[in-house]
Amino acid sequence: MINIRRPAISRAMTRLVFAVMALPAMTICPATIPALAQATQAVIITVHANKTIAPYKPLWNFFGADEPNFTYAPNGQKLLHELGSLGPAEHPIPVYFRPHNLLTTGNGDSSLKWGSTNAYTEKPDGTAVYDWTITDRIFDAITAAHVRPIVEIGFMPEALSTHPEPYRHTFPKGDIYTGWAYPPRDYAKWGKLIHAYAEHLKQRYGSAVDNWMWEVWNEPDIGYWQGTPEEYDHLYDITTSAIRTVLPNARIGGPESTGVASSRAEAFLRQFLEHCAHGTNTATGAKGAPLDFISYHPKGRPSTVNGHVRMDIGHQLRAIDRGMRVIASYPEWKNTPIVLGESDPEGCAACKGPENGYRNGPLYGVSVAEATMRTYELARKYGLTVEGSVTWAFEFENQPYFAGFRELATNGIDKPVLNVFRMMGKLNGNWVQADSTGALSLDDIEQVGAVGSPDINAAATSSSAGNQHELDILLWNYHDDDLPTTPVTIQLNIDGLAAAKSATAEEFRMDATHSNSYAVWQQMGSPQTPTSEQQKQLEASGDLQQSVAQHSLSIANDTAATTLQLPRQGVALVRLRWQQ
Repeated sequence: MINIRRPAISRAMTRLVFAVMALPAMTICPATIPALAQATQAVIITVHANKTIAPYKPLWNFFGADEPNFTYAPNGQKLLHELGSLGPAEHPIPVYFRPHNLLTTGNGDSSLKWGSTNAYTEKPDGTAVYDWTITDRIFDAITAAHVRPIVEIGFMPEALSTHPEPYRHTFPKGDIYTGWAYPPRDYAKWGKLIHAYAEHLKQRYGSAVDNWMWEVWNEPDIGYWQGTPEEYDHLYDITTSAIRTVLPNARIGGPESTGVASSRAEAFLRQFLEHCAHGTNTATGAKGAPLDFISYHPKGRPSTVNGHVRMDIGHQLRAIDRGMRVIASYPEWKNTPIVLGESDPEGCAACKGPENGYRNGPLYGVSVAEATMRTYELARKYGLTVEGSVTWAFEFENQPYFAGFRELATNGIDKPVLNVFRMMGKLNGNWVQADSTGALSLDDIEQVGAVGSPDINAAATSSSAGNQHELDILLWNYHDDDLPTTPVTIQLNIDGLAAAKSATAEEFRMDATHSNSYAVWQQMGSPQTPTSEQQKQLEASGDLQQSVAQHSLSIANDTAATTLQLPRQGVALVRLRWQQ
């Protein structure tokens, strides 16, 4: 990759070609127009419809949450069905959901960062008692929505914990790493629990479990695991052996460690990869352990600066980069898919505060678009495959409207961020080449972020069925600073429309005034007890809005062009259809 730094008063004219794991090197042409003057000029985005790069494979179609019991609440079921329907009906996209606390002891109550199933208890004489009633409700809700579970094996049942008291935490007060975070006092009983768990899921859901993913624990390099790295490896061996005994073809991965931001986090990931490659399996005695995907958690770091939110997309991208660099250093694992088990703008979905208020509005959505498309680019940088990037956000029951949690919906009302996933769900087929004069280089946005200048960028896919053709162009205008400014004019040029005489075009939009339920709620006066009519209006405002209706678009010399205004912190999808 060629790295050319921007002069202090200029912008780079960056050519970005997005492709799933097959992005070519980036070409950077320094501009000489001062940034202030350039802000008044149109950004030119050119899409080459006939320059196919590679097949498009979604990685954004993964979600998760701490609170598994919300999946079968009415609002949770509604949201799961919406997630399950992302993507074109003719080409369904498999959506995955990763819940914590599937084995945590309790009666099914949920609170912030807590959930429970009571799957395992013991009689006074120590006899194991398995109860799958609540876990069945969770998996029934997920699968009924045509969503595939990522079965996270955790956390430790109270009866098995080496340090059971106190067991339930009271977040946000006190320590959350209570009895559920400790190793088992009896690994044999733990192994039998996992065997029985896998056997029950196989019997209840049949061949569907072949499409599920399985993993062991969460963030064992920090307080989520109150044991040593070696004890985690032992837990991993016992757990994976029990699963594979029942499901020989189960796809199992880990370690779901935190982002590789410290020497400790990197050391944990490395020792785990070494163990899976060369260590002695403590359950089977064989060499190594099954590892079908490698998972870790990159996070961003927003702050409040002079009264406004400043994102730090670079912090999140650097975390992705560091983890990839570690994995790429192992020849044994370079071809193993990566799942970014929690890839988010910051680290705590259940936390509130002024720096997290951006989650209600369009900034959250555009930051997801930015991070997702840059993840493809980072994978190409290291020659790796990213299978999934989990957005750790779902919905919270019994909380105020638009309270500022990192969530996809609030009280049955979809937030703006969900409409970015709906737009990405319209991408299909093959990546095609897209160039933008307003794009930042990967190096700049990874190291500096989009603080001085916005990233005005695009990615596009093309698909066809017979003589019917479709081109979907995702555009975004992202800046780390959440400050008002004038919209950018985008001159969108499309070439390579061979043998097409005319086309139709339409546009979808998420920004301050489109697909934005939060703005509508504010216009209502921010009611915490909306009337039934207001609730209907809010739910409707959470849908993806068609900002420009379908219309004819002229084609001359295999080329078409259109102009649009895209506000800061906005995402748009332009769809063209034509016949040959």
